[in-house]
Amino acid sequence: MRVMVMVKATTESEAGVMPTTELMLEMGKFNEALLEAGIMLSGDGLKPSSKGKRVAFDGVDRLVIDGPFAETKEVVAGFWIWQVKDMDEAIAWVKRCPNPMSGPSEIEIRPFYEAADFGEALTPEVIDQVNRLHETYGDR
Repeated sequence: MRVMVMVKATTESEAGVMPTTELMLEMGKFNEALLEAGIMLSGDGLKPSSKGKRVAFDGVDRLVIDGPFAETKEVVAGFWIWQVKDMDEAIAWVKRCPNPMSGPSEIEIRPFYEAADFGEALTPEVIDQVNRLHETYGDR
């Protein structure tokens, strides 16, 4: 099962406060353990939402919204993509993670959809299209 593990933003991370050297070293050790266990597929930190944009959709209309975004607790400050046996394994790894922020923080774990989740919408035509994309572009 693949999961996205999201580090939620805090007031400090949204202000662009950089982590300490000590935290970077601790997080590096944690990432090394994830890699050695074959869990981590990808991961990175994100700049504050003030550097980002959102695009709102309404029918054919598109509206570009400049950051920062109001609800800090809803903003993602960093992420990993992990391959785990199940949600329990993902939780166990998150519990081992150093606190990614200097104060209280949260990490959210969300599973990716699997092919079986799409039921009848996953026609042979859609499967062929997905396979072509993976052959051409890989899992970028």
